[in-house]
Amino acid sequence: MAAADVNAIGLQLPAVKGIGRPRILAGLVLALLLPSAIEVLVSALQYRNFAMIMLFQLAVSAAVAAIGGLWPAVVSAVLGSMLLNYFSADPVGSLSIADPATLFTLVIFLAVACGVALAVGLATRRAQEAAHSGAEARALSELALRILSSDGSLESFLDKIRVNLGMEAMTLLSTFDSPDATGPGWKVLASSGIQPPVTHAAADHAAVVDRNYTLLLRGGPLSEQHRRMLAAFGAFVVAVRERQQLVKSRQDNARLAEGNKMRTSILRAVSHDLRTPLAGIKLAVSSLRQEDVTFAPEDERELLATIEDYADRLDHLVDNLLDMSRITADAVNPLLRGLGWHQILPEALRGVPGERIRNELLANLPYIEADAGMLERVVANLVENAVKYAPDSDVVLVARTGAGIMVDGRPASELRVMDHGSGIAPAAVLELFQPFQRLDDSPSSRDGRSGIGLGLAVAKGFTEAMGGTLMAEATPGGGLTMVVTLPLWTGGRP
Repeated sequence: MAAADVNAIGLQLPAVKGIGRPRILAGLVLALLLPSAIEVLVSALQYRNFAMIMLFQLAVSAAVAAIGGLWPAVVSAVLGSMLLNYFSADPVGSLSIADPATLFTLVIFLAVACGVALAVGLATRRAQEAAHSGAEARALSELALRILSSDGSLESFLDKIRVNLGMEAMTLLSTFDSPDATGPGWKVLASSGIQPPVTHAAADHAAVVDRNYTLLLRGGPLSEQHRRMLAAFGAFVVAVRERQQLVKSRQDNARLAEGNKMRTSILRAVSHDLRTPLAGIKLAVSSLRQEDVTFAPEDERELLATIEDYADRLDHLVDNLLDMSRITADAVNPLLRGLGWHQILPEALRGVPGERIRNELLANLPYIEADAGMLERVVANLVENAVKYAPDSDVVLVARTGAGIMVDGRPASELRVMDHGSGIAPAAVLELFQPFQRLDDSPSSRDGRSGIGLGLAVAKGFTEAMGGTLMAEATPGGGLTMVVTLPLWTGGRP
């Protein structure tokens, strides 16, 4: 099973265990046959050149060494020297040697043949080791590329290691300081395979990656090359773990920076936008409490209306601040049900002058899937923004459903809140929904009635929490159109 898995990912390594038994046996067979075949052939051809026949036997020994290694080559050299002595050296047909020079030549032949056999066997061994090292390097390189292109999870990485080593299961342990100060403890960071070991006693092998991490393995024996691979894998484990920690640290830093920006903006809002209506309320109340001043009924009504207006504005600002904090903390949990666009308009448009709104919603539109409270806040914020930045135009509400209106592949319906104000530049659309962004050139900002720039951010956060989208586009003829798109309700009629 392990070999099939390794082949599947293309990282199988050749085994380096020396020359195998089949090759040794083949070499021994050739060592017995080839020298004899040479002598039979030269005898049949009546070829008597002793030097050339000796070279033929030397070539046979080298060939046997390349196939079967040292000892078959030695057998070939000894047999070849004996055959040379018997068939080619005078006196022919006898193992005795008449000429001492011939004896010296045969001894040199035997030594050279054994030396060549040793060199060829060693070269074969080195070639195998080089091939293994190259395969090992390719495996590590491919694995590193797979790690960089993977999801970065330790589980995925351990699964690749387990398959490469042919193990049944693997676990990565990390040390931690025990609370009772009895020494370091162990915790499981990731595992791979069926029933991975979680203790040293349950593992067949344990590899200490560094002082913080240990790999526990269960499976067959580890060869020497696999142990070297495991040492390299350990370095990758540390790299993957450190990359995870860096990613988490970067995410934490981003959240901290966002939180700091939020706190700074809230402090700025509290110091200005919240204090302004408080000052207006306090001034109106102080005026009404003066015992030595008698106000006409019209003046009293105006002061009370001022108090109510500023109180409503404070309530709206505080609601936006609280909603934005929920959105940034991922604490928005919508209660989705079937709603009609027309059902949320009375509450959403409360406080907006009726003469500023032109409601063009059709009565037979299908229901959408939404949270009533959130959708009311979305529409209220969009209408308030339109009224604020387009004071000289009506705000038109239009809703429609069609075949081309989709959200995440689901049929949807959209509500358009259109105004014919000055609009915004296309480059500013991306910043429009950022928290604490305001168009400071609006008429309302000049008369001190601007908000804190959270209305559109809250509207977008609530819309996305309900599974929809909020986009801005230019109104034909000038102005800005906010498009709320929400999926259609697929349940029964609510």
